[in-house]
Amino acid sequence: MVLQELYIGQKAEYSKVITKEMVETFSEISGDINPLHLDDNYAKNTIFKGRIAHGILVSGLISAVIANKLPGEGAIYLTQSLKFTKPVKLNDKITAAVEIISIDDENSKITLSTICRNAEGKIVIDGEAQVLVPKKR
Repeated sequence: MVLQELYIGQKAEYSKVITKEMVETFSEISGDINPLHLDDNYAKNTIFKGRIAHGILVSGLISAVIANKLPGEGAIYLTQSLKFTKPVKLNDKITAAVEIISIDDENSKITLSTICRNAEGKIVIDGEAQVLVPKKR
């Protein structure tokens, strides 16, 4: 979408199940090999009582919404704040949702509320993003 097609309150979302394979691949790519993410025996003795996904892996679903849905093609992700509020367990279905909360026409930027929820509707990540949006196609 181009800037002129956007409006405050506009929303989009994307859902995905976070699998064991995704967590293991993310560990290889990122270098984050914390046993909390990879070792069942270690993780069962933590406050989470089992393995959890990397917060940054899960927050990547927000990027998918921005790149593919709102605002979509041509968007340039500028900033993102994140607050990790609940753990994401393996095989949790997560829905990332964004909502336009402000539009800066002069600088061709939008600010988005960014939230990830689990299948029970509980917020697992809360944040805000700023995105540069094309003015024309």
